[in-house]
Amino acid sequence: MKAQFRTCPDTGMVFNRSAENLIKANAIAATVFLAVGGFLGLLVALTRWPAVQLLDAQSFYAVLTGHGIVLLLVWILFFEIALLYFCSAVLLRSRIATPRLGWLAFALMLIGAATTAVAILQGGSSVMMTSYVPMPAASHFYLGLILFAVGALIGTFIFFGTLVIARDEKTYEGSIPLVTFGALTAAIIAVFTIACGAIILIPTWLWSIGYISNIDPLMYRLVWWGLGHSSQQINVAAHVSVWYAIAAIVFGAKPMSEKVSRGAFFLYILFISIASAHHLLGDPGLSSEWKIFNTSYAMYLAVLASLVHGLTVPGSIEVAQRQKGHNKGLFEWLRKAPWGNPVFSGMFLSLVGFGFIGGISGVVMGAEQINFLIHNTIYVPGHFHATVALGTTLAFMALSLWLVPVLFRRELVLPRLARWQPWLFGIGTGLQTFFMMGAGTLGVSRRHWDVTFSNALFEWSHAGMAYTLMALNGLSAIMAVTGGALFVLIVVGTILFGRKKDVPAGYSATRPEVLRGPAEALGGHDGIGLGVKGFPAPGTFMLAAFLMLIFVVYYFINYGYLASVWKFS
Repeated sequence: MKAQFRTCPDTGMVFNRSAENLIKANAIAATVFLAVGGFLGLLVALTRWPAVQLLDAQSFYAVLTGHGIVLLLVWILFFEIALLYFCSAVLLRSRIATPRLGWLAFALMLIGAATTAVAILQGGSSVMMTSYVPMPAASHFYLGLILFAVGALIGTFIFFGTLVIARDEKTYEGSIPLVTFGALTAAIIAVFTIACGAIILIPTWLWSIGYISNIDPLMYRLVWWGLGHSSQQINVAAHVSVWYAIAAIVFGAKPMSEKVSRGAFFLYILFISIASAHHLLGDPGLSSEWKIFNTSYAMYLAVLASLVHGLTVPGSIEVAQRQKGHNKGLFEWLRKAPWGNPVFSGMFLSLVGFGFIGGISGVVMGAEQINFLIHNTIYVPGHFHATVALGTTLAFMALSLWLVPVLFRRELVLPRLARWQPWLFGIGTGLQTFFMMGAGTLGVSRRHWDVTFSNALFEWSHAGMAYTLMALNGLSAIMAVTGGALFVLIVVGTILFGRKKDVPAGYSATRPEVLRGPAEALGGHDGIGLGVKGFPAPGTFMLAAFLMLIFVVYYFINYGYLASVWKFS
């Protein structure tokens, strides 16, 4: 059967029918799991609110396990597979490689997620997302994760295959677009990540059914964090690609220098995965030299890459805005940005939240000395929410509010509520990160069900502010989940009830020659900043300098906390 294509009249993008159907399926599955994971997260937050304490201990740990797996792995990887198909088949005007295998990958991911969910619901598998041995889970808990990982790996190789087809059939000229290059970076990191998962989860599954007598806990932790933390590095490369895509879609912005941006993505490939070592800084079996090298000298090269993207993405927007006449002072370009457009506002909140909160807190907690203060406190989930929820999830939400109407050829429902959705979710999640990191600094445990330790054999209490911060975290969670529920409502409502656009399907065996309209900016190359005297984005430069100032101040504040713990007479 010949590949079929259609051109979107609104965006000029070329959709291969098989790829389009796979993108839809993975995106819908992702949205469903986002709704489930968000509901579980609300239960967790309300339980850790001392005045509410909604769940009992047994239910809490089952819900916490589900919340971590669904939101840190399942929702995000389903969406990222859809994103890989979009960045290859759609942006390169190509047919997708082996669409039947694409459906097999989708089925394996769905069956795997369901199998692990059943294990959690049946009880006896409340081992958190980390599932540290020797604490055992049911054998089908691990089997489900393995099936899910195999499906995701097949989807990743389909992405690679599609790139090869596009190259062979000459569907694009020159190098692949920057957004596709960022997706390629995410896919390469994904192969390493899933390989780590296979290396450790397959033996753990064999251990759970009795074929292996024991698993070394330190070895498990070391290899597992190659999966657990590196999965977030897939997210970073993916959501940075989304930032570049939205800048092109909304503003027609092109990178200030594609070579620099591509170099930053390449630094991710080389160095970003070793940041997983900061989860192991409390482990006695690893040398200080290994810990310090992995969490400082090498990791800083990955941090440099994020700083480059944090400068070039808003910088490209500023240059595009200034070319449109918004060039008074340092920040007119930002004031006159389309803040009522949820695609832009979601992306920019994601960028600022990830950089100012997730990035700074990640580098600080990656320092070996400071890490001992906060390693097993709720500061760590606060950091996760800044990176995974505020950074990745909000960026994916923003892209979805543009992509869903394009894919399903329907108008967005509840457009006024859609304007508020990124603000509700972004501000609610941002407040959660602040309150959890504050409570963690005061010593609140990362995983303990009862913040007050009400039934402990020995009396214990935190500073009174810690309980206040956990109550505020609960209120913020309600706000964030409201924003997330609104997103799900808008997406599902658009798919089911959105007014159909007066556009025929228009599939043809003839591939359109070029991307047209707004899609052209996604395939363009650098040069818009050339020919401008001085630095072409001074407002962005000032924002970057402000970020560095906050980072330095916060870094030394934490060393002040450290000095207060290690007292010398």
